[in-house]
Amino acid sequence: MVDQQRPRRSCLAVPGSSQKMIDKARTLPADQVFLDLEDACAPLAKPDARKTIVASLNEGDWGNRTRVVRVNDWTTEWTYRDVTEVVEGAGANLDCIMLPKVQTPEQVVALDFLITQIEKTMGYEVGKIGIEAQIENALGLNNVNAIATASPRVETIIFGPADFMASINMKSLVVGEQPPGYDVGDAYHYILMRILMAARAHDKQAIDGPYLQIRDVEGYKRVAGRSAALGFDGKWVLHPGQIDAANEVFSPKQDDYDHAENILDAYEYFTSEAGGKRGAVMLGDEMIDEASRKMALVISGKGRAAGMSRSNVWTPPED
Repeated sequence: MVDQQRPRRSCLAVPGSSQKMIDKARTLPADQVFLDLEDACAPLAKPDARKTIVASLNEGDWGNRTRVVRVNDWTTEWTYRDVTEVVEGAGANLDCIMLPKVQTPEQVVALDFLITQIEKTMGYEVGKIGIEAQIENALGLNNVNAIATASPRVETIIFGPADFMASINMKSLVVGEQPPGYDVGDAYHYILMRILMAARAHDKQAIDGPYLQIRDVEGYKRVAGRSAALGFDGKWVLHPGQIDAANEVFSPKQDDYDHAENILDAYEYFTSEAGGKRGAVMLGDEMIDEASRKMALVISGKGRAAGMSRSNVWTPPED
């Protein structure tokens, strides 16, 4: 079965036509690497890129990174060959297929059907390969709830800002920054929240899209910080220099992680027989209860996914 909670703080985009960049990606500390057959791959390069991707997935050491291939969208003539060649050739070493420009749930269902047929034909475990759905226009956003539930394979909902900005006639050429004239608030807040609500309502991950000013790391952190503050799980990176920034922004602070783990330990103890079966207690100067536990689970989950270790451990009071 698919893994809905793979770490995806940093999702590195790599052109599927570049063996050099693919080899480099294996050495970088990105949580996820997606090999791109869509925008980063010229039309004439796509057939050979499929072969390069298959060989790279089968022969390279990807460690614990989530391995994804972005195929072309269903309105093109390339999609079915992308899926069949990649999944037939490297399905055993592939975690997810990313489908761009998803507009309707039927497009996800079609991809699910095709992957399932290939898995059965090749003898792969049926249902193991996940789907990442990329929302890149107004129709896709309007249908995002139905898209999130279109298949059990769906693991993530991704915001694709560049195509989305073009689709709604946004007056900007700078992807990720506020459009000129929008001087109060965040022009992307509604879009991000719609994606986040659909993801959380259906136990999926929400991933923010790229920031194209690849050498402006502080700008990347600032923009990533907005989606991280809302609750997004990660963001695309287009350059190795953005990876550490993404991993930092989408990981809890050490103090917050320690505090969350301590809340969980303390609440488990105080609600037990030994702790007095209490539902609301004081942890230092803070009252904690079931709501506190749920909030702490979010932070601890992100910290554990990031491989964090506790710097202090709460111990029950002595009798």
